[in-house]
Amino acid sequence: MTNQPPYPPQQPYGQPPFPPQPPKKRSVGKIVGLGCLGIVGLFVIIGVLAAVIGGGSSGDKESGKSPDKTATGTKKNDTKSDTKKDATDDKVVFKVWGTAPAGALGGLDIGYGSDSDTRKGTFQDGKFEATLTLDKDALYYDVHAQLQGSGDINCSVTADGKTKTGHASGGYNICNAQLSSNFTGGWS
Repeated sequence: MTNQPPYPPQQPYGQPPFPPQPPKKRSVGKIVGLGCLGIVGLFVIIGVLAAVIGGGSSGDKESGKSPDKTATGTKKNDTKSDTKKDATDDKVVFKVWGTAPAGALGGLDIGYGSDSDTRKGTFQDGKFEATLTLDKDALYYDVHAQLQGSGDINCSVTADGKTKTGHASGGYNICNAQLSSNFTGGWS
């Protein structure tokens, strides 16, 4: 017999049989390209939003005239119904109506106004109505009325030709109606 071991020599414990592979190098061009594409996409989205929000004005910008006005400054096809509509377009109307007997805490608790101007109202003879000047920068207009134990009431807020309504019945329920500004300058 020889003094050679019957098996080939083994590697020391804990050492892998093969050296680990080096990590893959990232391609700088791909990362930069994606970043540039993202920036270009952002500018495109901002441009589209600006066009939608700004809305292409159909007026003559050079002369400062609006296309729906005559040389004298009056609107074309101006009728009495158009004049009446124009007079109320810059107003917000708040209403509460119904039956609401005074409870232990008194009559209806009414609040109305915008996000920057809140007021209190008084319910008399089964109704309440108030009018404010429309502020195009307001985020919302609302009216709310809380019953004081019993009753059945309705409420509404109207601005720029749009109306929202609400209803409450019995107990200490609250009637609420709110118009919110949308990003195009209208109300919903």
